[in-house]
Amino acid sequence: MIDFTLHDKQSAPPPSQKLLDTSIQAFGMIPGLHAVMAEAPGLLEGYQKLHQLALDSSFNKEELTVVWQTINVEHACHYCVPAHTGIAKSMNVDDAITEALRNETPLPTERLEALRNFTLSVVRGRSKVNENDVQAFLAVGYTRRQILEVVLVTAQKVMSNYTNHLADTPVDAPFKKFEWHKAN
Repeated sequence: MIDFTLHDKQSAPPPSQKLLDTSIQAFGMIPGLHAVMAEAPGLLEGYQKLHQLALDSSFNKEELTVVWQTINVEHACHYCVPAHTGIAKSMNVDDAITEALRNETPLPTERLEALRNFTLSVVRGRSKVNENDVQAFLAVGYTRRQILEVVLVTAQKVMSNYTNHLADTPVDAPFKKFEWHKAN
């Protein structure tokens, strides 16, 4: 792995210092991911903006969790799966949803399963999704807007998952109890 600095406000490049304040306000700490990203202020800023846009999407908290964790698990992100397990708990997402995502077992509803399947199609196909996958997604009530919002969240997760793979970002203390390893 590449040896990246886990920046704090003192060691971060000046353009990242204010961005780390935003992280502290949002999370009460500087998450390890943000500490690594601070090395490249544009990456941290872009990630924070995409995160807010994901939160502002038309997906509810369960659906957003499905998209986030589906991508995290598919990318085998050792950092993001535990972090989003904790985030899901803070959002009061049903533990059955979180466990199904972490363990790659069926989700509790057909609609959420269709969302996971569509998200996997987008990620695995690099957006070259077949018509049947699109129609299955739309048939359970999702919209064309949400097709594009899956792309939005995928962009966010590529930034974080790839950074964590390159930096081998250590899992933050609050999320260590949710440690995860891909089954395969």
